[in-house]
Amino acid sequence: MSFFQQSKKMRRVGSLVRKETRQIIRDPSSIAIGIVLPVVLILLFGYGLSLDVTHVPVAVVLEDPSPAATDLAASFQLSPYFDVQLMTSMPEARQLMLARKIDGVVRIRPDFGRQLSMGDAEVQLLVHGVDANHARIIQSYAQGAVNQWAAKRTAQGQEVLSGPVVVQSRLWFNEANESRYFLVPGLIVLIMTLIGAFLTSLIVAREWERGTMEALFVTPVRPDEILLGKTIPYFVLGMIGLVLCLLAAKFLFHVPFRGSVAVLTGVSMLYLLVALAIGLLISSGFKSQFVASQIALLVTFLPALMLSGFLFDLRSMPAVVGLITHVLPARYYVTLLQTIFLAGDIWAVILPNAAVLAGMAAVLLLLTRRAIQKKLD
Repeated sequence: MSFFQQSKKMRRVGSLVRKETRQIIRDPSSIAIGIVLPVVLILLFGYGLSLDVTHVPVAVVLEDPSPAATDLAASFQLSPYFDVQLMTSMPEARQLMLARKIDGVVRIRPDFGRQLSMGDAEVQLLVHGVDANHARIIQSYAQGAVNQWAAKRTAQGQEVLSGPVVVQSRLWFNEANESRYFLVPGLIVLIMTLIGAFLTSLIVAREWERGTMEALFVTPVRPDEILLGKTIPYFVLGMIGLVLCLLAAKFLFHVPFRGSVAVLTGVSMLYLLVALAIGLLISSGFKSQFVASQIALLVTFLPALMLSGFLFDLRSMPAVVGLITHVLPARYYVTLLQTIFLAGDIWAVILPNAAVLAGMAAVLLLLTRRAIQKKLD
């Protein structure tokens, strides 16, 4: 291609970019989805969504007035995870459990002190099991309170419940054990998906509804130039949304960032290209903005929410569903963000996942170009 032809092509692409940019500025909904909605979502989900359990209402039934039993009950009262109601009647605690006024009962039996002196003491924990995950968390917190009590007695040279073996545990990459540390990177995936796929799914469909697509047919503009002209403004808008999300993650939610900004930017650009290509492909196939937007939500946002590993562990899913997740780009981006944020630049994780995203972006952009080519021909 000669320099003159290249210059004409760049002018045409520039004109399309300016036209699409003006359309974004004139359309308040585009600004709302691209900039306002990401801020609202990350604030809403970041502050409102948490897998941590605090202030669990429990009853501590103290049937043994011995100092050891009283000290154990105090360890539950001082825990930030429990709101303790201290009582001496097990039937009363049972009624509170049935009325769902408490989620658990810690029973310290009448012979606790005597059994402790014999090295065989037990504490009974009853947990409301309607929500199995919530129940497991309460169990672990109760075990933690007992372990703290036992460690305190060990330091004082007194009897404890545990044997001679002591387990020392440590959490890697999330020492604070905060669920928002891995939820916030997942939120970035949802927001990038929303900006990339949902917004661009409306572009070509909007042109058809307004009758402006036919005007492009009589111009010398080419399919790849249309693709560039439609992609560049929304790519820039998506990167603005990414910057806002990263600032919120760092300064509002204090999520640790152990990787490099360059690597994070690179993989985010790859995923944004994938999302944009999916949106443009949907937009090229449907002439109704409503239909295109619904399909975009169905094939991008909902899978990114449910099947990407953002909320649910992929390894616990049925085998068939697990296989489906391998074709979802959000799965790889969630893994990349959580690794870069919390573990750092772990190339054994970054390179294969980034390669999959790059391959998806290339295939989807080629399919989108062919779809636009058919419209022009």
